[in-house]
Formats: sequence, C-alpha cells, structure tokens
Amino acid sequence: MTPRPDDDALSWSGDDDPTLDVGTPGAIERADEIDESETAMDAAPVALPKGYTAVGQGSADVGRIEADGSVVMPGDREPMSNAALIALGVFGGVYLLYVIGWIIGGLRLEFFAVAAVAAPAYYASLLFAVLAPILWFATTYLLTRRSKAWLRIVWYLAGVVLLVPWPFLMVGMVGQ
Repeated sequence: MTPRPDDDALSWSGDDDPTLDVGTPGAIERADEIDESETAMDAAPVALPKGYTAVGQGSADVGRIEADGSVVMPGDREPMSNAALIALGVFGGVYLLYVIGWIIGGLRLEFFAVAAVAAPAYYASLLFAVLAPILWFATTYLLTRRSKAWLRIVWYLAGVVLLVPWPFLMVGMVGQ
C-alpha cells in the first residue's frame, strides 16, 4: 500500500521542525542539557503593567511592573514612601527626646518623690516611664507594618500626646 500524500489543509509549513516536537526522546535529552543561563531566563517573574489585571488559573503568580521597571510580586511588601520614611524619622526623634525628657525630669523630682513614695517603687516607675516611648514606637511600628501609612501616623501622634514627659515640662531646669 502506498502512503497517502500530505493534505495541504491539514499541515503547516514548518511542521517538520524538530524543535517543535514535544514529548519525543530528543526533547527529554535536550531538557537535561539546559544550562544555568536558560533556567535563569525561564525563572523570570511574569508581570503585567500597571492597570492590567491577571485573571484565571495562575493569576496569583503574576506581579506588576513599576514605573522604574522593577517587578513587584503579589506576596512582596510594598516599600514605604518617602513621606512615610521622613515621618518615621521625625517621630523616632520625638520619642528619643521624650526618653531624654523622662530621664532628666524624673531625676529632677527624685528628692521630692522619694519623700512621698518608697525609693524602689519610684525607680521602677521611672524605668517604665523612660521605656514607654521606646516601647510605643516599636510596638506601633511592628503592629502597623501591613496597615495604611495614615493609620501608623495616627498611632504615632497618639503616643506623642500620651507620653509627654510632664516632669520635665513642669519642673524643667529649675534648681540649677
């Protein structure tokens, strides 16, 4: 029996290209010979430009391309903005000044406070007062990492109002 001639309607030019064969033993051997440069290229993240949304199977693995050309994957945390970093630095400085204010103000009141309260109780409360701004800053930072920036700023502002070093403000440098 003679083989049937290829029907033009059922074939495309280039069908006999050996690189297009999938599942042949040659393809398996080729997969074993892939060098590191090809795997690094294949491992590049899939990303869409801003405004595009991936849907369907595997859409959770698609990132987005930022304006600077970097790729942000869905599980990655977004970096803080410049304004948030500046606010973080300002609040850090304010809380550091509060620590210094509690130390100076607390030590200025030592003579009067020890007359009214036992010395160990006074020093324990002074230690807690000095540590309060540090703990507030660290706790707010850790608990609002995944929150909006405005919420973090509100909590920092609440700490600025609540943790004012009153002994330093009331007594100040009187006595020198």
